[in-house]
Amino acid sequence: MRTFLFVIFIFISSNIYCQNLYNFEPSEQFPFGKLNPKAPKQLADFEPLIGKCECSSESRNPDQTWAKPIKMTWQFKYIMNGMAIQDETLKEDGRHSGSIRQFNKDSLKWYVHYYSSGSAVPILPAWEGTKKENGNIILYRKQKAPNGMHGFYRLTFYAINDKGYKWIGEWVNKDETIVFPTWKISCVKM
Repeated sequence: MRTFLFVIFIFISSNIYCQNLYNFEPSEQFPFGKLNPKAPKQLADFEPLIGKCECSSESRNPDQTWAKPIKMTWQFKYIMNGMAIQDETLKEDGRHSGSIRQFNKDSLKWYVHYYSSGSAVPILPAWEGTKKENGNIILYRKQKAPNGMHGFYRLTFYAINDKGYKWIGEWVNKDETIVFPTWKISCVKM
């Protein structure tokens, strides 16, 4: 009986220890986790996006017209004990994706690593960027245009408020005088 009680005591103690050690992870009380106060303050850039949204996603057809909107959910949560952010999209068309978002205190930039259900790749594509004074979060990744012109694929979160946000993916040339939107998403908080 003593051994049994000792095992139960150890089990309960270790669960309490883990709960206190990792108290910023998603839980029943905080299903999207919590921001760790030891995290870079910039992690709060994505705080308004934390949670789940119903969204409409539109991308270009091969003929460059806009395709019919696709319904999706987009969920953001804190991970790594509140030190980073993960997001996941679940799309009506069965093409799902997600990202891991970390802020680097040395470069003062966000690094966002993207993955999708469409294909598993050995190296995840990454974007980098910052939150601007106007509240938009803008991320870039080098990408050539179909005609070979050097530029970037730019991702922008904008119109961010407590009711939702918008997102747009655009190809831009190096000085951003040419802008070609290829994907846009509009989200409303659930």
